[in-house]
Amino acid sequence: MVAAWTTPANAGSPHILGERAAAAISGARADVAKLIASAPSEIVFTSSATEANNLAMLGVADWAVETQNPRRRIVVSAVEHKAVLEPAHRLKKLGFDVVVAPVDYSGVIDLSALRVLVDSNTLLISIMVANNETGVLQPLSDVVAIARANGALIHCDGAQAAGKIPLDVVELDIDYLSLSSHKMYGPVGVGGLYVSAAAPPPRPIQFGGGQQNSIRPGTEPVPLIVGFGAAASLACSKLSADAKHGDELALRLLAKLQERQAPCRRTTNGAPVLPGTLSLSALGVDADDLVSLLQTKVCFSTGSACTSGQVLSSHVLLAMGMTQMEARTVFRIYCNRYTTENDIDIAADEIAKALLRARLASGRSRQ
Repeated sequence: MVAAWTTPANAGSPHILGERAAAAISGARADVAKLIASAPSEIVFTSSATEANNLAMLGVADWAVETQNPRRRIVVSAVEHKAVLEPAHRLKKLGFDVVVAPVDYSGVIDLSALRVLVDSNTLLISIMVANNETGVLQPLSDVVAIARANGALIHCDGAQAAGKIPLDVVELDIDYLSLSSHKMYGPVGVGGLYVSAAAPPPRPIQFGGGQQNSIRPGTEPVPLIVGFGAAASLACSKLSADAKHGDELALRLLAKLQERQAPCRRTTNGAPVLPGTLSLSALGVDADDLVSLLQTKVCFSTGSACTSGQVLSSHVLLAMGMTQMEARTVFRIYCNRYTTENDIDIAADEIAKALLRARLASGRSRQ
């Protein structure tokens, strides 16, 4: 990335610096493609996974309209990222039939319900690989089978999963996959969309100079793309080691919390999750208060978002059947590649002490 910034150039320019930039982008595209077992030509770089999700959904819908494809149903899961739910909402305003598939109490898609919702009028199903709040992995092979049985296209938001678990787009038989650089330790500000050579190319949602076959025009940010490629290459070589490391640390954290008499319930109820991911509920404690108590000591988050001064419970947790009160007790932690055992021990001690303070402050009896 430093080298690309040191010698800036437009990859579309015909001179030597432009050719060098184009070669750097080509190498990065190959590295990103290798991570998901696609062809380099099937990778379209975007500014983020959010843009990739929008491009997949709005672009495929526009393709259907342009080609007079009669299918008008879009199916999304109730626990999708807002970057999928909001484009779906936009398509509903444009006359598409958008339906939301429910999940069970673990956050896993209800396959029986999905089979009922997907029909011969379904254009696109959008189901995430792994949830960004709980880390729950979806049964993609079953979802794809339902899509194929009905002739529907399948898009997966892979932002949270790519670089953390093995993904083979050919084996999965998916049409579109959204990617995020910073979710795999790369730079912020760049993402990508896998577009299968066998799938309809989404129509562009922005227009310009015709770069990337006009699917996503605009001068490519060479340093960011190079960084994305480097991150993808590292992730490819570290998948097994990272997964083992993350899972060991997550189990260590749970054990340390129990040792300190600060038990927390996993909200995922035994469902498969991304390595190193913990979504925990501490009954009787407001998770936002817990985060506030520890904000200078432990980096973790809740399933809540603040909008217009109001704290709203996570739509993911509510879709899992939690009450508003239960959802407010949930916090999430990710044990990443660079987290150490010492980090975990310190975090467990700080969280346990904060949980005790929060319980005593709320008047909850100490057991």
